[in-house]
Amino acid sequence: MVNILLVEDDEVDVMNVKRAFKKNNVTNPLFVCNNGLEALQFLRGDRETGASEMPKIILLDLNMPKMGGIEFLREIRKDDKLKNISVFVMTTSNEDKDKVDAYNLNVAGYILKPLSMERFIEAVSTLNNYWKLCEFPDK
Repeated sequence: MVNILLVEDDEVDVMNVKRAFKKNNVTNPLFVCNNGLEALQFLRGDRETGASEMPKIILLDLNMPKMGGIEFLREIRKDDKLKNISVFVMTTSNEDKDKVDAYNLNVAGYILKPLSMERFIEAVSTLNNYWKLCEFPDK
């Protein structure tokens, strides 16, 4: 079972992700950071919150305070220990520049919010099927 990191500053969106996980019986451990800086600290070892295993999947918002999603992506892609983590962007930004920047930084997918709760639950179901099918290296 893979750990998942949600990097999201909006509490309503965090609750929607948790609700969609529950509706889809997603039992993967979910850890939440409120911005890119917090997420980098978490990934680089500040994981006292119970995550002994490095998350293999990140669900990432782009528009956040302190460090936004694109800047966060640039940082993890430069880091040998973090560069292979699968990242899915979940954002309100429909800007082509953001999409291009995200895909140039090797995101696994770009999901546009706000989806209706029903569509969001479907999107999480699809993601769940993806990470159940994927084989991840141990290290």
